[in-house]
Amino acid sequence: MGRRATGPAPGSTPPVLAYDGDCGFCQSSVDRIRSLAAPTLEAVPWQFLPEESTAPHRARLDREVLLLRGSTVLAGGADAVARWLGSSPSAGYRVVGAVLRLPGVRGCARVVYRGVARNRHRLPGGTPACAVRPAGTR
Repeated sequence: MGRRATGPAPGSTPPVLAYDGDCGFCQSSVDRIRSLAAPTLEAVPWQFLPEESTAPHRARLDREVLLLRGSTVLAGGADAVARWLGSSPSAGYRVVGAVLRLPGVRGCARVVYRGVARNRHRLPGGTPACAVRPAGTR
């Protein structure tokens, strides 16, 4: 019986959670999850990632976190957060990540995520700069 892969394939780059580094709410949320769950996948402000990785996804990055491998989107929004939590060394946080990906729960998590993202400028740590811009504006 073969071994199950537990990480990225040898020679491939691990995924990165790209978030809005200009948003105080986003930064404080990432910092809080890092301190509690210690995900092994790196979280980086999209503004610090290579332009070739982020440019094709700029509109999405303005409104949601993306789990990226290079310029490939692996997941966005609640799905990306679930996968990020799933990389925690803590079994409890891995379970939370898995539960967030279950049918039914996944749909609810996506609705909640969209509501939080739309209102992040109103939440603790948020500022007017955190407001999600309407599509097509910069």
